[in-house]
Amino acid sequence: MQPKALISGASGQDAKFLAEHLLSRGYDVHGIIRRQSVSENQNSRVKHLEGVFKLHYGDVTDAYSLDRIFREVLPDRVFHTAAMSHVRVSFDVKEYTIQTNGIGTLNMLEVYRRVCPEARFLTCCSSEQFGTAIDPDGYQRETTPMWPTSPYGCSKVLAFNLTRHWRAAYKLFAATTICFNHSSPFRGANFLTKKVVKEAVEIKLGKRHGMALGDLSPWRDFGHSSDYTRAMIMALDHTEPDDFVIATGVSHQIKDVVEYVFVKLGLDWEQYVTHDARLLRSQELPRLRGDASKARRILGWEPTYTFETLLDEMIASELAFQQERTETR
Repeated sequence: MQPKALISGASGQDAKFLAEHLLSRGYDVHGIIRRQSVSENQNSRVKHLEGVFKLHYGDVTDAYSLDRIFREVLPDRVFHTAAMSHVRVSFDVKEYTIQTNGIGTLNMLEVYRRVCPEARFLTCCSSEQFGTAIDPDGYQRETTPMWPTSPYGCSKVLAFNLTRHWRAAYKLFAATTICFNHSSPFRGANFLTKKVVKEAVEIKLGKRHGMALGDLSPWRDFGHSSDYTRAMIMALDHTEPDDFVIATGVSHQIKDVVEYVFVKLGLDWEQYVTHDARLLRSQELPRLRGDASKARRILGWEPTYTFETLLDEMIASELAFQQERTETR
């Protein structure tokens, strides 16, 4: 019988890559998508999968809709990627962030437990859970304490602990991947890497005169969504449910992202980038660097992208997109 997978947050970057990976492995793939007022834009990342990635309207904060979808699909694999995922915005919509990421995960786990407890379930967690906690060697790993510095980070600690508790209390195959920063050409334009690439390309093409950014000093561990979603699938293929940090193990400053992109485009970033205090967090997280040795050892996972090849792909994709827009006008 053809295995079935259900992905929450079906309009997101990770869902796009998850669906592609799973379809290539012969899965019948379904997704949960929120209804939006501008419906033609809500599935833009997965439009090319129309007909094979089957979408169902629902919301993780609406347990009734989840129950309906789970009973209709009866999945063998559940990938819970839905979240309010913008860290800076989480300071503005604190309650919504906790409701979506915390209570939303509770709803997903409870419906999973009631409807298809024999299935395998994964919660996509975040490096923001660690916050200011860093091990003496400069890395964060599965055993590192969690001292989050944002409402988003706090909500993901809740989601992480709920998943671990449901695993232990109800003997479920409920796993987590603690994913460090990951991007792709399909990242939202209000996230740092995509914002820098998109606006730098627009500057290069004369469509924009400058770029406003916040703090350039924090360090982040940047990977590619395609690599990280492979790790999610591998975590559910493992013999036992477990928790895995997914990271490259290499960190760069935000300033490094800006410099690399502008140099690639033949521009001097200092001529165009200005500081905007409105983009600062109430409490900044200075450094993230993940140790994915457990995932490498147990799952056999390895990233295929580097910091440089990730940004190269994003720059090339944005240049092609901007060129196409110009030609179709």
